[in-house]
Amino acid sequence: MKPPVFFDEMHSGGGVRAAYDRYAAWLHSVPQEVLQQRHDQANSLFRTVGITFNVYGEEGGVERLIPFDIVPRILSAEEWAIVESGVIQRVDALNAFIADVYNDQEILRSGIIPPELVLTNDAFRPEMLGLKVPRSVYAHISGVDIVRIDAETFYVLEDNARTPSGVSYMLENRQAMMRLFPDLFGAYAVAPVSHYPELLQDTLRAVAPRGIEDPTVVLLTPGQYNSAYFEHAFLAQEMGIELVEGQDLFVDDGNVYMRTTRGPRQVHVIYRRLDDDFLDPLAFRPDSALGVPGLLAAYRMGRVTICNAIGSGIADDKAIYAYMPEIIRFYLGHEPILKNVPTYTLRKPDDLAYALDHLPELVVKEVHGSGGYGMLVGPAASKAEIAAFRDKIKADPDGFIAQPTLALSTCPTFVDQGIAPRHVDLRPFVLSGKKTRVVPGGLTRVAMRKGSLVVNSSQGGGTKDTWVLEKPNARSRR
Repeated sequence: MKPPVFFDEMHSGGGVRAAYDRYAAWLHSVPQEVLQQRHDQANSLFRTVGITFNVYGEEGGVERLIPFDIVPRILSAEEWAIVESGVIQRVDALNAFIADVYNDQEILRSGIIPPELVLTNDAFRPEMLGLKVPRSVYAHISGVDIVRIDAETFYVLEDNARTPSGVSYMLENRQAMMRLFPDLFGAYAVAPVSHYPELLQDTLRAVAPRGIEDPTVVLLTPGQYNSAYFEHAFLAQEMGIELVEGQDLFVDDGNVYMRTTRGPRQVHVIYRRLDDDFLDPLAFRPDSALGVPGLLAAYRMGRVTICNAIGSGIADDKAIYAYMPEIIRFYLGHEPILKNVPTYTLRKPDDLAYALDHLPELVVKEVHGSGGYGMLVGPAASKAEIAAFRDKIKADPDGFIAQPTLALSTCPTFVDQGIAPRHVDLRPFVLSGKKTRVVPGGLTRVAMRKGSLVVNSSQGGGTKDTWVLEKPNARSRR
């Protein structure tokens, strides 16, 4: 059997692709020891900043530096135009879908999506039924995970509409690269990403309750023991807003207040980074010590905006993912710009039978899973792992989807042996407020292990800086 052929984003047809031409010449001229030195400097920078991540299952979950690769991933302006238009289209459709399922439910009545797939879904929150939110935006901050398999074809692996993370790494990666390789930024017209915190703050302020001209915005974190706490603190600092925990907020007479040394201060917008279940112990989990008692009632009264909205997770459930092309057509009337991975919904008997017969060829995911957990990568699994997963699927077929194994593209990556290809994906961050926007680039995640297709940081993956090349004269027009 021939080994699979993967699209190399730097090399194609025996030569270097246009977006990489000058970078490839530079890389070829740089001694290995210089690259190693820059790699070590990058590690020192990230250690100083304090960027760590838990890789569960390794050394009892001890935190370590998230691997950072000094070789950038480069996209041409034309390539980025496809990605940008595709993720904006997708997020606009997702917001329309969330608004619909909590209000008129037209897509359910049309039969396009089976009603039970939504109404009995764990991510569906009946408490949100009939609630109109500012600008009809439910997913204010979204992360769309994209892979490519050739020069022109991009697939969406999954949508993240609950509390997507990773944008701080996108920003810190760029800062590190500019510090380590200033000469390259002089030679390349790389589109900036540093304005993301400004766009994020503008997005949050734009969805304040009606009549609030100068809203108070806070970022609600579960606390310092959360694996993404660095990002929470980073974004709050960059936006100049308060980082708060549940105990710092309280509800009085339908309004939400923040405790300060000068007395209570009303809060109008909460950028929350904890899950629905923990937001309000009076409405959801009564044992939650992380949330704010009475928050849901204040939200339903329109006194505060929660970003992302409670119940927005229905849009990124993997069972809903299979219907995304229909969702885009239904709400926007257009064909999808980005492709969906062909998906077998194992609640369907025919799809289940096919998946059970072809497990060694498929990737199987839990519909509520995330972070690379609860999944089977058939081609890389042992017979024992496949057999065990087959039993899990038979016990709860509704809890899984299956997809063919994609030939993810590779990018050159600095590893112990030198420069070698490693598989990558891309998470652009989409902001929805007055309009839908995305900064040029995103978080490129890289599977640091040879042959691995799992790029998640929680599974040992690393990150790269993502360069989007501006069109000629783009800077002179600013």
